[in-house]
Amino acid sequence: MLTLTFLVKTVVDIYVMVLLLRIWMQLTRTDFYNPFSQFVVKITQPIVGPLRRIVPSMGPVDSASLLLAFLLMTVKYPLLLLIQSGTLSLSLYNLLFGLISLIKSVGYLIFWVMIIRALMSWISQGRSPIDYVMFQLTEPLMAPIRRVIPAMGGIDFSAMVVILILYLINYLGMDLFGELWFLL
Repeated sequence: MLTLTFLVKTVVDIYVMVLLLRIWMQLTRTDFYNPFSQFVVKITQPIVGPLRRIVPSMGPVDSASLLLAFLLMTVKYPLLLLIQSGTLSLSLYNLLFGLISLIKSVGYLIFWVMIIRALMSWISQGRSPIDYVMFQLTEPLMAPIRRVIPAMGGIDFSAMVVILILYLINYLGMDLFGELWFLL
């Protein structure tokens, strides 16, 4: 049962992060013709495409992808409970758990994109197509911080500040939701 639980949790979490990445890429107007952008679109299009006919976009936000991510996070924990204990718990609290899980996934996604951008800056130094996408995704978060804290000695601390802010938000979530924050 633990293997199946791990597999379901991992697949749902990764797919939700890809859906959130698709939304983020549309918000930042990332280069659509980039190979990485094409990968994200192609992996999400089979489900998001038909859903877009039913759920219209709200301005620059891809509502269909956001709704699908929310539904997956809402269904994930009753499904895991069904796998582990054989009981199905349908409650309105699952909507709250799905919303909190979605917010937490956004934080994880931002964290990992910031880490990948920092690592890619050391390895490929701007020559990879993924570098350009990471730059387009993270620059709206880093530019305001860079205006306040300029690069010192050629080292840009804005990525570290964004990660520290994410840690602060994570601890705030722990304070507000306690044990529930760890479970989600």
